[in-house]
Amino acid sequence: MSRPRTQAEYLARLVPSSVAGVNRRTLLAGAAGAGSLLGTGLLAGCGGSDSGGSDSKTVSMGSNASDPTPKDVLAKLSGAFKTASGVEVAINTVDHNTFQENINNYLQGKPDDTFTWFAGYRMRFFAERGLAGDVSDVWGKLSGFSDAFKKASTGDDGKQYFVPFSYYPWAVFYRKSVWQQHGYQVPKSLDELTTLSNQMKRDGLVPIAFADKDGWPAMGTFDILNLRINGYQFHIDLMAGKESWTSDKVKKVFDTWAGLLPLHQPDALGRTWQEAAQSLQQKKSGMYLLGLFVAQQFNADEQDDIDFFTFPEIDPAIGAKALDAPIDGYMMARKPKSEANAKKLLEYIGGVDAANIAVKTDPGTLVANTAADTSGYSALQKKAAELVGSATEIAQFLDRDTRPDFASTVIIPALQQFIKDPKDIDGLTNSIENQKKSIFTS
Repeated sequence: MSRPRTQAEYLARLVPSSVAGVNRRTLLAGAAGAGSLLGTGLLAGCGGSDSGGSDSKTVSMGSNASDPTPKDVLAKLSGAFKTASGVEVAINTVDHNTFQENINNYLQGKPDDTFTWFAGYRMRFFAERGLAGDVSDVWGKLSGFSDAFKKASTGDDGKQYFVPFSYYPWAVFYRKSVWQQHGYQVPKSLDELTTLSNQMKRDGLVPIAFADKDGWPAMGTFDILNLRINGYQFHIDLMAGKESWTSDKVKKVFDTWAGLLPLHQPDALGRTWQEAAQSLQQKKSGMYLLGLFVAQQFNADEQDDIDFFTFPEIDPAIGAKALDAPIDGYMMARKPKSEANAKKLLEYIGGVDAANIAVKTDPGTLVANTAADTSGYSALQKKAAELVGSATEIAQFLDRDTRPDFASTVIIPALQQFIKDPKDIDGLTNSIENQKKSIFTS
């Protein structure tokens, strides 16, 4: 599959700096659990016998929105859609990890009419393989999306296969009250970040909350270090299989990370991102590198106490303007039982009314439709929108910027092995490179 080299041109400036303003999970959930879930039909699709035909009043959706807040958003969207159209949405909610682990088999079997998914390489991957439906005619009815969002929803054949709904930047989050109590200042360099972290340790805090039980959170740390050390283009080319994992550039990323690991929350492989976020919420940790969805773990009266800064620069020649800002949204199955209703639903989801529901319900994301009423954004959301608008290059996140099979079978276990034992960087990078060659040439 071809990989665009100009992702910065269409993903940067997702929103203007003047804007008033998915959960992510792993691809690797475990073969035994995945098999048993498939066997019970939990991810077999529920398009069902009553969702076909021109007179159908039902449309099905496969959903990875298993956490409370995104699940609530989707429930409200579905209710509002039924009121507007008379069509009921049958939601097939599956644990986020399991959904992503089994997405390939799901799409090749009997998927729901529509399903939750992501923009970027992983959307194009399934579109190219004929596992997603063309929704170009839906896009002909949508408004409020920038060219950047449309391009991020377009397959290699020039057709649209994705309707964006929300997005969120990754940054370093902290509680303002904790920082004010100790007099901490936002670090501008890696040295300052290290100095700050050591001071936090002396103050009895875990400097950097950290979790990787589900496999994907550590990808965010690799992404930002690679972006800061080697720059955006090298990062995108590495994800595309065009650069070697055994290069000195990649080894420098792991070496830098190894030096930072003692500042991270220990025993990360046994902790979920929610548990790490709760340590920040409970004022036990000083910082947390994560997506804006971290705000979902804070109470309503704590939202104004959350702030963030973009990860500081490491190389002044590269700077600190690049970041991860993934786009979440919805797709249609290649042969939905109720195509007309599926497209009606996607058109509604891409509209202003749906976006306004998200603004009121989820403090951890930003809506993609620029016509939405964002006056309800919190200060945190406004700042996040401005951060994305000021970025010079934007990546979609490691497991969205590379082949799904490479991310799940190679990168997840490799990064978890590194976290357990960061000493053998040569052995680690050699293993990744050898497996990469096999996968990318298959």
